[in-house]
Amino acid sequence: MSVTETLNEGLKRAYKMIVTAQELDDKVNEKLTEAAPEIEMKGFRKGKVPMALLKKQFGQRLLGEAMQEAIDAKMSGHFNETGDRPAMQPEVKMTNEDWSEGDDVHVDMSYEKLPDVPEVDFAKLELERMVVKAGDDEVGEALKSLAENAQDFEDRKKGSKAKDGDQVVLDFVGRVGGEEFEGGAAEDFPLTLGSGQFIPGFEEQLVGVKAGDALDVTVTFPEEYGAEHLAGKEAVFTCTIKAVKAPKPAEIDDELAKKFGAEDLAQLKAQVAERLEAEYSGAARAVMKRKLLDMLDEAVSFELPPSLVEAEAKQIAHQLYHDAHPDDHGHDHGEIETTEEHEKLAVRRVKLGLLLAEIGRQAEIEVSDAEMTQAVMNQARQYPGQERQFFEFVQQNEQMRQQIQAPIFEDKVIDHIVGEAKVTDKEVTKADLEAAVEALDEE
Repeated sequence: MSVTETLNEGLKRAYKMIVTAQELDDKVNEKLTEAAPEIEMKGFRKGKVPMALLKKQFGQRLLGEAMQEAIDAKMSGHFNETGDRPAMQPEVKMTNEDWSEGDDVHVDMSYEKLPDVPEVDFAKLELERMVVKAGDDEVGEALKSLAENAQDFEDRKKGSKAKDGDQVVLDFVGRVGGEEFEGGAAEDFPLTLGSGQFIPGFEEQLVGVKAGDALDVTVTFPEEYGAEHLAGKEAVFTCTIKAVKAPKPAEIDDELAKKFGAEDLAQLKAQVAERLEAEYSGAARAVMKRKLLDMLDEAVSFELPPSLVEAEAKQIAHQLYHDAHPDDHGHDHGEIETTEEHEKLAVRRVKLGLLLAEIGRQAEIEVSDAEMTQAVMNQARQYPGQERQFFEFVQQNEQMRQQIQAPIFEDKVIDHIVGEAKVTDKEVTKADLEAAVEALDEE
């Protein structure tokens, strides 16, 4: 095989490769020799079929496989020898389309190589990390929210009408076509009006009822309802109202603390403060990360593969289109034109992506199997009841695995850089941090 360079312009490379007929023949013989011990043929013992007969019988069907392997091997050898890493899948084309058995194979290969990325002295980077302490006001606000979520209900005055947010205790029996159906009846059922716990339209019809009332509630099951025999059908629920209760926030005391797994109120306050400060820390990290990326973007400059920038700009334009048109779930909207703003953002993303990838490669940073499993588990929780299917989808979808892995890898690289940079902690207020986070969204 021979390889001849035909283009060397910036990051663009092109080569002509030749796989000789002899090399192909040798590859076919190699594959036949490897398989021969397991081949049986009438008139011959297993493993004793003559090579000439094997070649006549199987040579033709092995030729295409041998050709592909020979080309792949040459490409791999080329990249090992030159050190080039293609930015995207190389374009490979067989040029002698009138090829027949016994001819050499002529192939053109072209690609854009990844650029050489300049090194950055992380020790010279100066970063500021915002630190927010959870004060009494923030802890008190969080405890108030917990108390509201742990609310109890107390009986309203006799004759009071139920309001949205009240709890109605009722007996009910549901019927479709006059016939009761399984799971359509209950006694002393506590239902919070406005909770969306029942079929759409049910709770709204109970607003205004009083203890002792009896009424029929007519609703229609949604077309996509889980039980197929009920989906889309009208149902009548005969209801008897036992009690109407008003919400009563829980007291902020030791009993509330115990409801949330703490020994007493003091321990709950400490836990709330710790949780709040963890949230503040995460927000502060996002602010510092943006500033770090801005610094890296400013600090380095190198040639970018045009194909990567173009692909990224198209992806940005496509994403922004769907953000602006949330009801358009399809992809039949035609090609979306990229703008100068899309291309500018694409340049930044590609540059920083290549830089962080190279920093991670040099530092031998990897995403472990345990980290990937945890990340997949976290995403699987968004699909209750379908976790297993989500796991299987991720296992079978390389692109999905890369999408999950990429942010984990990036965060590990960022942590590596921060670990070597000069970082100064600055204590600020919660309002200062919120303003900094809002500024990120505006950029």
